[in-house]
Amino acid sequence: MSKSSNTTSSLTVGIIGFGAFGQLIARHIRPHFQLCAHDPAPSREHIAEGLGVALTSLETAARCPVVVLAAPVGRLKEIVEAIAPHIRPGALVLDVGSVKLGPADIMKRGLPAHAEIVATHPLFGPQSARDGIAGLKIAVCPIRGRSALRLAAFLRHRLRLNVIMTTPEDHDREAATVQGLTHLIAKVLVRMEPLPRRMTTKSFDLLMEAVNMVRHDAPEVFAAIESANPYSPGVRRRFFELAAALNDELADGKKIHSRPLQEAEAQANY
Repeated sequence: MSKSSNTTSSLTVGIIGFGAFGQLIARHIRPHFQLCAHDPAPSREHIAEGLGVALTSLETAARCPVVVLAAPVGRLKEIVEAIAPHIRPGALVLDVGSVKLGPADIMKRGLPAHAEIVATHPLFGPQSARDGIAGLKIAVCPIRGRSALRLAAFLRHRLRLNVIMTTPEDHDREAATVQGLTHLIAKVLVRMEPLPRRMTTKSFDLLMEAVNMVRHDAPEVFAAIESANPYSPGVRRRFFELAAALNDELADGKKIHSRPLQEAEAQANY
């Protein structure tokens, strides 16, 4: 693959999965690395060419010094099995999925011992990153090897991301609320459409802005957030229980603020 004129490194990164997020990755790391990508979907050639990325076989992408798994979480196990024989000693493999416990375990079990592994989750998507990624957050979970600190330094200093070092368990526990509720509420509001657009408040406009950031996400993203995160069912159940209780209070004509302050704070911190 020819070296781009603004590439600062001869290191090649292989991106496996060249959908919307794989393309977003390529767009922002292309100035720093040579890139190749693999995706079984047809008609990606013109997109790859426009981004300066060479489409290759799965084996070629897997033999790169850095391999980014940008495929849906539900397909991760089969992809790890397919690339495992081709991973080079010392190569860094990282994923970018919305959940971390399951993918971290899949990579740790399925990839050869000579591979370094980091589980990551960019806390943004193509919509929220449309004006650039500087200042946006990314979770980084060291799994195996010493590459996590070097990766974090690159993300901070070159891409200017806000790096959060964490564990897969802590990530999933917090993401079950942060992402789980956001996507859940967005799904409900989308199903309530058409919604008012003329006489709206600022808070409603902000709510719809949040909905629009996730409404076009692939169905696999919602499935991973709500089904693959082991903490999501509890958060979802708690949300609907509180919503049902509030609905009952309104139906009975009770005062919404009749609960003691400590009880309200305890539930808010759940």
